[in-house]
Order: sequence, then C-alpha cells, then structure tokens
Amino acid sequence: MPSTQTAIIDRARLRQVLAEEEQQFIETHPKSFKLFQQAKENLLAGVPMNWMMKWASPYPVFVQKAQGAHFTDVDGIEYIDLCLGDTGAMTGHAPPEAVNAIITQLKNGITFMLPTEDSLWVAAELHRRFGMKYWQFALTATDANRFALRLCRQVTKRPYVLVFNWCYHGTVDESFITLIDGKPQARRGNCGPQIDPVKTTKVVEFNDLEALEAALASRDVACVLAEPVMTNIGIVHPRPGYHDALREMTRRTGTMLIYDETHTICTGPGGYTAKHKLAPDMVTIGKPIGSGIPGAAYGFSEPLAELIKKSTSIDDCDTSGIGGTLAGNALSIAAMRATLQHVLTDQSYEKTISLCDRFVEGVEKAIARHRLPWIVKQLGCRAEYWFRQTAPQNGGQAAAAVDAELDRYMHLSALNQGILMTPFHNMALMSPATTPHDVDKHTKAFEQSISKLLDETTGGP
Repeated sequence: MPSTQTAIIDRARLRQVLAEEEQQFIETHPKSFKLFQQAKENLLAGVPMNWMMKWASPYPVFVQKAQGAHFTDVDGIEYIDLCLGDTGAMTGHAPPEAVNAIITQLKNGITFMLPTEDSLWVAAELHRRFGMKYWQFALTATDANRFALRLCRQVTKRPYVLVFNWCYHGTVDESFITLIDGKPQARRGNCGPQIDPVKTTKVVEFNDLEALEAALASRDVACVLAEPVMTNIGIVHPRPGYHDALREMTRRTGTMLIYDETHTICTGPGGYTAKHKLAPDMVTIGKPIGSGIPGAAYGFSEPLAELIKKSTSIDDCDTSGIGGTLAGNALSIAAMRATLQHVLTDQSYEKTISLCDRFVEGVEKAIARHRLPWIVKQLGCRAEYWFRQTAPQNGGQAAAAVDAELDRYMHLSALNQGILMTPFHNMALMSPATTPHDVDKHTKAFEQSISKLLDETTGGP
C-alpha cells in the first residue's frame, strides 16, 4: 500500500534546487541579462518600476511581444501567461475586438477634457453589471479608491476610513496599515507617508465581526473600503453571513461601504457584488476593464449620489483633489466599451471559470499524489495554492503562512518550464484566450517542480 505519511520539505534540498533553477535561468536568458545591465544606466534598479525587481528570477524577463495568453521574451522563449499583468491583462493580451476599437479612437483623438458618446454606454453597462446607478471615471483603481475615500469623508464629515489587515487597494495612503500584536501600525515598506496612517485609518481582521463592531461603534468612520474577497494576500473568502453583517453594521452606524472589485471581477461579469447580490454604497474597479489601456471607474448608489451632488460646488470642483486632465479620456473610455461589450462577456466567464476548475483539479491531484500539506483556493477564474493545510480566515493568518523561499522556487521552476505565475503569491488567472492545453502544461510543470523538490526519480501520473 502507498504511504499516507505527509511529505516534508527538506530546506537544504530546497536551497539546492533553487540555486539550480537560478543557474538555468541565467544560462537561457542572456539577452534579458544584457538589457538589464544596460537598463541600469538610466532606470533606477534597472527597471521601469521598482516592484519589477520582485520576480523570482535573478533579473527580469524582458518581453518582446504578446498575444492572447502567451508572450515571447527577447531570448525567443515563449511562455504561457497565468499572471496576465496581475489582472491588468485578464482579457488576454491585445484582444482583437478591443485593439480595433482602440486603433479607431487613436485615429479620432485621444483626450479632449470633454465627454464622448462611449461614456454613456460604459456607465449604463457598469450600472447593469454592478447595480450602482451613477459612475465617474479615473485612470487607475488607486485613483478610483482615493477619490471614493475623499467623497465619503466629504458627505459624512467623518475623519477615519476602515480597511482590513493586509488589504491591498493600490497605492492609497490610508491602506498601508497593519496589525502588529493586535495594534495598528504603518505597514513595513510604506514609503515616505505624508501622514501616519494610524491617524487616518482603522484596521481590523477580515471575518472578525466583533472587531468590526467595536471599530464602527464610535461613529467616526466615514467608510469601509474592502475587497469582497481578499486577493492580494491570497484568496481569503468571507465566512457565511459576513457580508450581510458588514452591511447591517455600516448602515446602522451611518458608515459608507465601498467594494473594490478590481481583482474580484474574476468572480463574474459583475464581480462578487453581482454574483452574491451585495448592496454597497460604492463600487470601484480598475485594471482589467480596458484590455490593458489604463482606465478605472467608481460607481455610487442613488442615495449617495444625491449626497455628493448636494455637497459639491461647481466653482470648486477643479480643485477638489478628484480627477485629473486625463481622467475619462476618450481612449480609455473606448477601450472600456470594447472590453465590456466584446471581451469580458458572460460567455467568456463560462469558459475561463471552467478552465480554472480544470487548473484546480490538476493541482489538487498533484498535491494529493505527493502527500503534501498544501491546499488550493479558487475565486471564479482565479486560483491560488497555499503551502498550508487549512485556509487562512484573515490577512494576518495569510501573511503568516507565506514561505518566501518556497514561493521563489515554485515560481522560478515554473518560469524555466515556460509558465509565468503572478508574483508575490502563487496565483493563476485564466483569460478568454487561455486553452485547456495551457492549463495542462501548468499541471505537468507543477508536478515536475514538486518531484524535483522532493528528490524523486520519477513524478507525475
């Protein structure tokens, strides 16, 4: 009979195979290395944005071209892209329907500081999908969240916002706060904050209703900003009844409720909000709705929209701290319309969620075959595997479960086998262009990575 004993990761073996993967990457990516060295002449740390250094590889892969669910690097290596710009390319790269609309708008003008007819269509479609009747546009989800917080403070006349421990809402200053031994503190790595977030923000653990009740009791919180399912620290689902209780508490205390659907739109066409019939005061969304063209939106319920109208002066709207000269530009809006109309459709989600089911099944079978104490969590067309036996219930538990060395090995091993996973955690996203073959190739690579790590002479089915 096969052994039922749980496999144990040998840390010395892990360091050995990680070093082997690093050497393999160096040997097979000479052109990326050359460009990286050249980039250091004028790019800080050799990259356009510093977080591009956080990939598992010794230096970044330089991309040459991309199409659909694949991209090719400057060394001529083709990859299956399961990162997809960390949701920014959830549509797949350069979807033809969106590209055609983008090219047409490029020829007709990019930005005017004036509305186009497309904006009416996009706002109506977002209303249909998410239930919020009124909408405004921005360039990033960070902007949409930042503007949402300002508006909630304005209408409630309250100083604080509330977020969940280890949340992520872009580079919103108020969100860089965490709990250390139960006490709120600025999150490590928060770069030059203009003010200590402890002075602007309350933070509690996701799924902790008692802590939430206590934080809202003083009625000085303007709004709760939340992903309906935590994603950036790993997929952490709400407990049954959690969102009903959150909505009841916020209404009772006069607190606005904002759902950031930028990542959780993987749940379905109207995100987690529509799928589970939630009733927030605002919804924010960015990255995926423009097929890679920067664009974002934030929507309001009718009651909140009326409050905003009453507290907004036309004379001061250009100095309100909301918007920018490129917000709502014609190109972004055209990209959003094409994406929502032709790419992120009901039919696309049927396909991508089915592919994600296949991904989860393959990974779970490999984990069971090798007797590893790991699990997989899924949200729509997004999935993630964890190096622990039970699912975290909040951000603190999820952060404590991070194994950076093992993460790096699994990512780099996948990369060397032609598969790009989302950095910072072990997440895969399915696009409408992803195929069953792509998913099965990941399953095979995942199996081979485990076999090498466990020093098995053979692995796989």
